[in-house]
Amino acid sequence: MLTLHPNVPHYRQIYENIKNDIINGNLHANVKLPSIRSLADHLNISTTPVEAAYQQLAAEGLIESRARKGFFVNGLPPDYLRLGIRSSNEHESNSLFPARDTPGGYLYDFHISAIEKEAFPLSSWKKVTAEVVSDDRLNLNYGEPQGELGLRIQLVHYLRNFRGVHCRPEQIIIAGDQAYLMFLLSMLLKEKYSDLAIENPGYQLIPAVFRKSGFSILPMPLDEDGINIHSLLKCECKLAAVTPSHQFPTGKLMSLEKRQSLLNWARNRNGYIIEDDYDGEFQYDNKPLPSLQGLSENTNVIYLGGFSQILAPAIGIHYMVLPYDLLEDYHRIRIELMLEHPASRLSQFTLQSFMEQGYLAKHIRRARKLYKEKHERLVAALETHLGGKMSITGRGAGFHITISVNDTRTSGELCLLAKNKGVRIIDANAFYVKASEPLPPSIMIGFAGILLDQIEPGIKKLAEAWS
Repeated sequence: MLTLHPNVPHYRQIYENIKNDIINGNLHANVKLPSIRSLADHLNISTTPVEAAYQQLAAEGLIESRARKGFFVNGLPPDYLRLGIRSSNEHESNSLFPARDTPGGYLYDFHISAIEKEAFPLSSWKKVTAEVVSDDRLNLNYGEPQGELGLRIQLVHYLRNFRGVHCRPEQIIIAGDQAYLMFLLSMLLKEKYSDLAIENPGYQLIPAVFRKSGFSILPMPLDEDGINIHSLLKCECKLAAVTPSHQFPTGKLMSLEKRQSLLNWARNRNGYIIEDDYDGEFQYDNKPLPSLQGLSENTNVIYLGGFSQILAPAIGIHYMVLPYDLLEDYHRIRIELMLEHPASRLSQFTLQSFMEQGYLAKHIRRARKLYKEKHERLVAALETHLGGKMSITGRGAGFHITISVNDTRTSGELCLLAKNKGVRIIDANAFYVKASEPLPPSIMIGFAGILLDQIEPGIKKLAEAWS
């Protein structure tokens, strides 16, 4: 049962706890809730906050009051399903997608997928955008279903130079978001495959889409260098989704030996690896390892990338590189579904010109330097203020660091304490599909979006919150 925290309004805690249980499936439709009086007595509080919480839940359609019977859980309203709301069974500060730009906000925002506004090459982007808008090639008609050819040609050069990916323009599919690409990919694969192995813990967007498409999701444990190959060999699955360059959320780097073993697994099973290389360009301690896809010719790898953090989420450009043997099925489904241009043509043309004129390569060089400095500043601050209370389990790459905290409190409790002090962090344990035993607290701390001179005082404030 809920334990109320004294520094957070009671009605808000009750409301969020019940809402999260409904969204997570712990409370099913038509389940009767405790009466207002009985819940208030159980929590040793007045009936006012319980009544306020129930009223808010009813207003959102999550529960309903039935005459002379009490309060009952509804099925999830369509708005919740359409918005894709998720919960970590903790307070909203632990959500994968916390509210942005909240009035009052956080004093120190260690968001895991934000960028620093000042680091974005705005003047160059505005210049290129103005050129594109005045260019005859930009019209108001539909674009190419795979994405504009000019951008796909630029992506071929970019991926070869920065990630060692071997591909041609006809293998690339561009979209405005990754969920679209995953829906398309699940349609491509569902006729021949039924199971998808995923990292546990791991990024949940890919398995969520595949689950909706009817796939069985098989969580696989992690070793120190990535997904456990022995567990993969024991199951019958032929598809696996991995984040080898900076495992999400732990930050582990997949070794070259493990990469070769994974490629051999896919080849022997006649299956595929879905490689999510969302931040592979950013490794700070070593020269970046090449992508899985680029380790050998004609690999069974479906490669995913995007520009949400390399440039900005607002750019809205993601892409997928398909092996040649999936292209025929892709075009069949594209025609059946009458797919039109999948992302803003203005963004595509602008990014194409931005790459052609050398601005992207220049930006990445500068961003690597900045993010490396932020990464080092964050590591130093953690060791100074929390050195004896935590260990870093993800460092040297990407846009966040993961720490294991030596504490008897849960990750959710630690996140709430941080929020009360104005510090945003994320519960890394929320990304487990299921855990076989109680998990020690694990926290994700992003550094790309926070200003350099805010990192040290932010971690100091975090240490105060936990002391």
